[in-house]
Formats: sequence, structure tokens, C-alpha cells
Amino acid sequence: MSEKLNTKAAIQLEDKYGAHNYHPLGVVLSKGKGPKVWDVEGKEYFDFLSAYSAVNQGHCHPKIVEALVDQARTLTLTSRAFYSDALGIYEKYITEFFGYDKVLPMNSGAEGDETALKLCRRWAYDVKGIEEGKAKIVVCADNFHGRTITIVSMSTDPESKAGFGPYTPGFVVIPYNDLKALEKELEDPNVAGFLVEPIQGEAGVVVPDEGYLKKAYDMCKAKNVLFIADEVQTGIARTGKLLACDHEGVRPDILILGKALSGGVYPVSAVLADDDIMLTIKPGQHGSTFGGNPIAAKVATAALEVVKEEKLAERAEKLGKIFRSEMEKIDSDMIELVRGKGLLNAVVIRPKNGKTAMDVCIKMADNGVLAKPTHDHIIRFAPPLVISEEELMEAVSLIKKSILSFE
Repeated sequence: MSEKLNTKAAIQLEDKYGAHNYHPLGVVLSKGKGPKVWDVEGKEYFDFLSAYSAVNQGHCHPKIVEALVDQARTLTLTSRAFYSDALGIYEKYITEFFGYDKVLPMNSGAEGDETALKLCRRWAYDVKGIEEGKAKIVVCADNFHGRTITIVSMSTDPESKAGFGPYTPGFVVIPYNDLKALEKELEDPNVAGFLVEPIQGEAGVVVPDEGYLKKAYDMCKAKNVLFIADEVQTGIARTGKLLACDHEGVRPDILILGKALSGGVYPVSAVLADDDIMLTIKPGQHGSTFGGNPIAAKVATAALEVVKEEKLAERAEKLGKIFRSEMEKIDSDMIELVRGKGLLNAVVIRPKNGKTAMDVCIKMADNGVLAKPTHDHIIRFAPPLVISEEELMEAVSLIKKSILSFE
């Protein structure tokens, strides 16, 4: 189809020919640059979702796009049946960047989590000495690690989980931010790992108590249990540090990355661990045709270089404080709570006159800011980290205007 689509036609096409597994806002985007996107009619918006934090480096970052195009013209895919001249260089770069012995490259965040689960179980049997088939992994209520069968098996979200059983066994669910519950489960010698999001993004940017991650890590160490951090959404400078775990000086035993690992240019994820964990998986026991392909290797390297060169973590830390301060100044009883870290923030919306968080998001879109509700009453605000202070303040004024229009 060569003709240019308008909004209505584009939405109708997706609705007719695509699976109905998403419910997007009624905006059809056709262009992006930095912190902004444009729809098919040419209207400009500030992007305050960043593809769920995949676009931390901004839309179509020239350095990352150049890495993609250059490699695409040279060699796209070898599979892992052969070596490539790109993968080893990338593996050296990312392991040194984050300080681990080894990396296992994959494509999506869900694949990254699945990889971490397999690593944890294999380590449990080969190293910790748990009886085969008895390993347990502790997870948190309201988690979001993806939507595979195994991952929804540990979910407490009925929308993600209901109707997809039978479920994968081996998971113990405890409340998030509850050290006593964790302590109780760690008494079980069959517990092999604790999988946690440093901040629960999909749950509504739920930030745990200060010290929670460090204490949980120390408790795991005392019981020879692996601390597994899902930093797919919180990692790569989003929260004001390179990793959200860095806020408490925690170095996960297994680190899961995705989303902004490619700057939103290409599907890239990675699992990092040291040799005693990573080398429990032998040839033929895990992999992916596209995992670690030459384009992914070059794109991810460029994406990480941008984070360092443009000091995106420092920028997120500074601008996040400004954003939360400005949101707290808005004089509206629709705003129940403002929370977050760096440029991963949420505003809890109190319904007013039948108007909800979705109504606020629709009004914001009308005014030129794109964001999306999570759990009906929470709006997540996560602009690309390349946004300037001036652009942030311009967007804040539009957000304020939108919320105050319901007064």
C-alpha cells in the first residue's frame, strides 16, 4: 500500500488485520526525533512514554541509526552456528561496561527474563546442589517480567494471567517491598533465586523503601540465593543512575537488560553474570537464532556509548527532580500522589466528575504530550533522557494545562 494513511484509515487497518492484544491511544505516529514524535497529519507531540523506556537515547538517535545502517549494509545475520567479527567486540564492551565476566545476548526483555530463570535453575542444581526439579524462585506480587507462559505463571495480574493455564510451577510470590516475607521464604533450602524489579514500572512506578534492595541482596547472600535484577525498564540511565540498583550499591548476581540497550532502534536484550553462574549453561542448552546478531552487536554498543557520552544518567537525575517538583505544585485534587526516580515517574490520578487517568491522557494528547495510563488510575511519565530542561518545562506546562482543564 503506497498511499499515505490518515489516522482513521491506519487505525482501521490495524483493527481489521492485527490481533487485538493492545489498546493504543488513538494517535498514529509516523516520525520521531529526539524527545518528539509526529502523527500522520503532522501534529507534533512530546513523547512521555519513550516506548516503555526503550527510547531513552531519543527517537532515531543519529549515532545509533548510523551503526544500524552501516552494519545492515555489511552483514545482518550469521546465526550462532558461526562466529562473527562483531559479537566478540560487543561482548567485551558490554561486560566491561557493567562489570561482569560474561553476557548471554538475546532479543526481547521477556527472553532476557526467561534466560535468567534458566540460568538460576541450572546453577541451583549444578552449584548449590538442590535436588533436580525442586528449585524455587521467589518473585514479587504486581511484577511485570513479560508475557510468556512461564512469566505469566508468576504474575498476579489477572489480565495477563487468567485463561492461559496450566502454569509453570516453581515460583513463590511474596509482597513487593516486604523484607519479612522474603526472609521467611529464604529459610527454604530449595530457594535458588530472588527475581525483582528495582522499581515496579508496569505496576505504576512503585518505588520501594530506601534500603530495600540492599537488605534483600544481603539476605540472599546469607542464604546462598541468587539476587536477579530485572532492569529491562529501569536500567540504562532511566532512574538517574546507570542501573536502578546502583542507587543502593547493589551488584546483582544476574542482571537482565533490554529496551534502551538498543535505544529503541532494534530488539536487543542481554543477561549478564559471572562465570560461576553463566558457564553452567553448555552448548545447545540455550540460545536464539537472532541473539547476538551483528546488527544487534553494533547497535547496542552505540546505544551504550551514547548513554556515557551524553551523560544521560546525570541528566535524568537532575530533570527528574524538576519534573516531580513541578507536578507537586499543580493545584488539582485529581493529583493524589507523585512518585518516581530520575525520569521514571508516575502521577496517581483521583477520578473527578467521572473523568479518569485515560481522560487526562486523551486531553494531554490533544495538547501535545503523549503518555498512557497503567492500572486505570496511574499515568506514567518517562520522556527520552535527551530532553532539554527547556523542553521539559514546555511539556510540563502542557501537562498542567491538561489536568487543570478538569477543574
